[in-house]
Amino acid sequence: MQLFIGGACAGKRDTVAARFPAAVWLRAGEGGALSGWRDRLASGRALVITGWGDWLVGALSGEPDDDRLRGWLVDELAAMGEAERQTGGEVVLILPEMGRGIVPLAPEDRRLRDLAGWLAQDAAARAEAVWYVRHGLVRRLSQVKPVADVR
Repeated sequence: MQLFIGGACAGKRDTVAARFPAAVWLRAGEGGALSGWRDRLASGRALVITGWGDWLVGALSGEPDDDRLRGWLVDELAAMGEAERQTGGEVVLILPEMGRGIVPLAPEDRRLRDLAGWLAQDAAARAEAVWYVRHGLVRRLSQVKPVADVR
C-alpha cells in the first residue's frame, strides 16, 4: 500500500497519475459506500482510491460512534493489505490533510478532522511508503516497516 497525503489542490492526483499511469481509479463513496475496490484490484496493477473527504462526511452522518467507525476503517485497510498480498496488485490511497490550520468551531467539523487524522495515521502505519505532497513537491516520509494491525 502506498499513501499520498497533502492539502487541497497540493498536486496529489497529478503526482499519483504520473507515477501510476496504468492505474485504475476509484472514488471512495461511489454508490454511497466504500465498495468496489475488491473487484478492481488486479495483479500487477495499481488501484488508486481517492475522494476520502466526501466519503468521511457521509460516514460521519451515518455513524455516531467514532470508535466503531474508526474500527471499521482499520478493518478495511487491513483487508486492502491482505488483498494486495493475494492478488499481487497495489492499493494507492490519496488522503486529504486536514490537520493544519485553525481548529474548526463546529463539532461536526472537528469530528471530520479527527477521523481524517485517524484514517491517515492508520493508513500510514500500514503503508510501505508514505508521500507528502505540498505545492506539487513530493517528499517521502520515513516508514520502517508496515504493521499488520494497529488499534
